[in-house]
Amino acid sequence: MSADKQTGSPKLLSGGNPQVPKGDGDAPVQTYIAAMPGWKRAVGERLDKLVVDTVPDVVKAVKWNQPFYGSENQGGFFLSFRCYTEYVQITFLKGTSLDPMPPKSSKHKEVRYLDIREDDELDEKQLVSWIKQSASVPGEKM
Repeated sequence: MSADKQTGSPKLLSGGNPQVPKGDGDAPVQTYIAAMPGWKRAVGERLDKLVVDTVPDVVKAVKWNQPFYGSENQGGFFLSFRCYTEYVQITFLKGTSLDPMPPKSSKHKEVRYLDIREDDELDEKQLVSWIKQSASVPGEKM
C-alpha cells in the first residue's frame, strides 16, 4: 500500500480516490472508507451501511482502488463506488436492468452510474431500491 510517510494514511490518487491494496472482506473496504477525504467519507459510510442493511449476506472486496459489493447467491459483484474530485460515483454493474435506470450512462453496455456531490440530497429510498434490484440479478464474476 502506498501511504503518506508522515501520517501513514493511504495515498490519495487523482480526484482524491484512496489507494488501498486489493483484498477480500470488510477490513479493506473499511480502510478505503476511512481514507476517503472530507465530506466523501460520510457518503462512503452511509453507502456501506445501506448496502449491509439491504443485503445482509453481502460480500465485500477492494479491487482497482474501490470497494465492491457482491452476492455469492447471484454469483458476483453488483455495485462499487469511488471518489472523484467533485463527487462520489456509485457504479451499478448491471444498471441497465434497474427500474428506473440510474441517471448516468457508461461506455460499458450494462453499467449505469449515480454521482453524489457534496450538497446533494441523497434519495435513500431510490438508492435502497436500486441496491435490492442490483443484488437480485446475476452479478459480475467475483
